[in-house]
Amino acid sequence: MKDNRCIVSIIVPVYNAAEFIEETIKTVEAQSFAEWELLLVDDCSDDNGCDIIERHITRDSRIKLIRQEQNKGAAAARNAGILQAEGRYICFLDADDIWEPDKIAKELDYMRGRDAGFVFTGYEFADEHGRGLGKVVHVPDTITYGQALKNTTIFTSTVMIDTEKVDKEDIYMPQIESEDTATWWHILKKYGTGYGLDSALVRYRRSAGTLSSNKARAVRRIWNLYRKQERLSLTKSLYCMCFWAFRAVLRRI
Repeated sequence: MKDNRCIVSIIVPVYNAAEFIEETIKTVEAQSFAEWELLLVDDCSDDNGCDIIERHITRDSRIKLIRQEQNKGAAAARNAGILQAEGRYICFLDADDIWEPDKIAKELDYMRGRDAGFVFTGYEFADEHGRGLGKVVHVPDTITYGQALKNTTIFTSTVMIDTEKVDKEDIYMPQIESEDTATWWHILKKYGTGYGLDSALVRYRRSAGTLSSNKARAVRRIWNLYRKQERLSLTKSLYCMCFWAFRAVLRRI
């Protein structure tokens, strides 16, 4: 039987991502750390993305395609990937983002060096072609739940979780908007400190059609997390929102 203790499971929700998915897969195949499995969860796409994925599967047995029977969104797709993940370490990658070739190796070394259960890295904004724009988002060395409420700097495609330190049940994402942020807050609240590797190991493709490009909607999503998910008081929510908005602007200018 295969020893999976050193395997990294990479979970990618896929929905009509044919334009980007091949490049994203290739950035995983190019990783200097080779003991990974790539779980691509198709959420009922109606483009030819699955055909592209199938071509890669025929060449690389580490790549797997999981097909959802109904379109349920990114949270459900990631959860389907978590359910089937065989690796000790879980990473998330969005279908249009790009990893640098040493992303897994550096982050895994950092995680082990800190004896950490939850780590994340810095990242660089990229254009629609995946080219870095020179705008790098730096991350703190450590972050707590209280700090994370005011600083949503944890980007999903940079996260790595050790399932021997964080129970797998705590990684499943809720069916709400900004489900990833809600999950990081839950993990930090339950397990304590998260650790940031301040190195831009991910390129975040920022295109006009992405969910986060709608600023008003982003504000509403975070506000709802404060009030409905975390059940913060109105005063505490306003306090956190001010810090969140300030840092969100800084990240994008």
